[in-house]
Amino acid sequence: MTPPLSPPVRFDDGEITVDAEILAPKLGLTVEALKQNMAKGLVMSVAETGENEDAGRTRLTFRYRARVWRVVINADGSLLEDPPPVPQTKPAKKPSSLLDLAKLTS
Repeated sequence: MTPPLSPPVRFDDGEITVDAEILAPKLGLTVEALKQNMAKGLVMSVAETGENEDAGRTRLTFRYRARVWRVVINADGSLLEDPPPVPQTKPAKKPSSLLDLAKLTS
């Protein structure tokens, strides 16, 4: 008889634990590299508790270098990946005159 699988995210006495087998590939790491980088303080995480219409939900955000993984845990324990917003970049304003160009370089 095989033991039951543990859930990928567990809440125990206010502590949130995410299975390294789930998290590591989301950040482009092996489980061992995830553990090493966590020990070095290079993997950051934030937990946000939902309020009002989001009550009962928790959003977890994990960052490692330029990689980000966000997941929402619903009240029933189901997971919903929540991609972070992509920053909008504005195209550079083209100088309209030689004077404008001089202002940009000074």
